[in-house]
Formats: sequence, C-alpha cells, structure tokens
Amino acid sequence: MSLNIMMNNTILKKVLAYCPTFLLAIMIVIGCGNPHRTYVRDAVRHMDRKGIYAEGAEWEAARKESLSHNPETLEEAQAVINKAAKVAGGKHSFLLPADKAQTREQKSNEEVSPSVTMIEDGIIVIHLPAFAGDDENCRRYARTVLDSIPDTVKGVCIDLRGNHGGNMYPMIAAVHRFLPDDIFLRFKMRRRFQSVMPINKEFVAKVVGIDMEPRINCPVAIMTDEATASSGEAVLLSFRGLDNVRVFGSPTAGYASANESIILSDGSHLALTVSCDITRTGEVFCEDPIVPDVETGSPLEDALSWLNEIFQN
Repeated sequence: MSLNIMMNNTILKKVLAYCPTFLLAIMIVIGCGNPHRTYVRDAVRHMDRKGIYAEGAEWEAARKESLSHNPETLEEAQAVINKAAKVAGGKHSFLLPADKAQTREQKSNEEVSPSVTMIEDGIIVIHLPAFAGDDENCRRYARTVLDSIPDTVKGVCIDLRGNHGGNMYPMIAAVHRFLPDDIFLRFKMRRRFQSVMPINKEFVAKVVGIDMEPRINCPVAIMTDEATASSGEAVLLSFRGLDNVRVFGSPTAGYASANESIILSDGSHLALTVSCDITRTGEVFCEDPIVPDVETGSPLEDALSWLNEIFQN
C-alpha cells in the first residue's frame, strides 16, 4: 500500500522550518525507509523465535550481521535471509522465492502413487515416493498401500530410495501395520524450549484421516540411498531399534529434521528447521546421514537374501 501526499511549496517550507519531527514521520509513512531491510528484519525475527539453532554466540553474530545490511534489491535481501537461515536452522533451512514456491505448490498435488509389488511368495516391495499433497491425497497415498497388502504377506521390503521428503504422515500411515504400538518418533525443539512432541501410530492415523489396522508382525527390510531425505528419513527412523528390521543400501542425505514453512510478505517461503528427530532408542538425528545396517550396491537382492534366510531358519 502506498500513500501520496501533496503539499504546496509554502506549507512544505513551514513544515521543514518548524516541524522536522513531523517531516520524518511523513517520510516513514510514504515509504522512504528501505522495504528490503524491513523484509530481512521480519525474516530474522521468525528465525529468532523458532530456529532450532537460533541461540548462542554464533547465532547472535549472524543475527547482528543480517540486520546490519541495507539491501537495495529483493534478491540481495533474500541472499541475506538465506545466509542467516543456515545458521538459525542448519543446512535443511532455506528461502524459496515466491515464484518457485507457487510452482512447488502446484506440483504438490500431482498424481504421486506408492506401489505394492509381490516379487516372491509372500514377500512384497512397497515403494514410497516423496509426497506433499493435500488432505485428500494424503489419505489416497496411504490407502493405495494399505488396500494392496495381501493377507499372505510374510515379509516386506520398504523402498525409500529417491524419497527426498515432503509430508511424513501419509508415508508412515501407509506402512503403519508393520510398526508396534509404541512411541516411535519424537520431535525435539531447541534447548531453550525443552519441548518434545511424541509420535505413534494412533497420532499418525488421526492426522491422515484413516482407521488403524491390525499389526502384521513380520520381518522388514528397508532400502535407502543418498537421496533418502527429510520425511523419507523419518519413515526409516520409525523402524529404528526393532529386532526384525534391517536396512540395506547407502547412507541417507542427512536431513532428519522438521521444517516449518513461514510465508513472508512477498509470498516467498522461509523453510526453517524447528526440530530434530529422536528415535525410540533415544538417538537424536538431525544433519548426519543415517548409515544402513548393510552398505551395498544391490540392496534389493541383499534384502531378499536376508528375508529368505529368516524364513529358512
């Protein structure tokens, strides 16, 4: 919004002579301040309140540096915000410009389907791709898997290769029948808040809008690669510490944390990391890759070999 104020020369001269404070106020109202600096300030304020690493000497230095800038363009301001976000939220945090954010939103509800394939007698492969759609598509994603699990299943391979993240809830809901009823994941906020959010199957089912189904207690092989990230890693960590689970492939990307998307004044999205993942074993994961039990270039073959070995014993 802009405000145009017109004054004749006589009035303006009087204002200049007798009321400089009033003139300064008018200058602020009509936008003589730097809007790009305000844009940075607002983003930094969000980081200050919620960023998982936004405390201590390193953040104070980064915060001070960010606020000292006087950017002349939106692009310069966004560069300042991006740099600060990496300190406040770590490597998982970033600024997504408005045009790219809009494109991402348009793509989020494109048809993305998981799949269930029977590859050997009683052994299925569940492929879980990245996903970030709306509520209806979340339910569809989960039900596509749940409705395709045969009654005769005795072993499962969950394929998380290439799953770079999105919404973890429909992914976990899709494979919740292979999880016990415990709290398998917690989100830990930054130290100053001392806040922990517990996640179990009942919570996941409510978020997605499905009914819980009976557990299938069978061995689970999970396949990962360097592109398994964020919510893909959260699915992996949901199975962490279970006796009948083994992970095959290569180390993950190392983004096992939760982001909050903050919409800035121009429509850009600030993806700010606000919590790390804690497993049922008490391990904390955030920015380090998750190493599989078996590092291999042929994860499916090795997973099938492991499952068949179990069945033979």
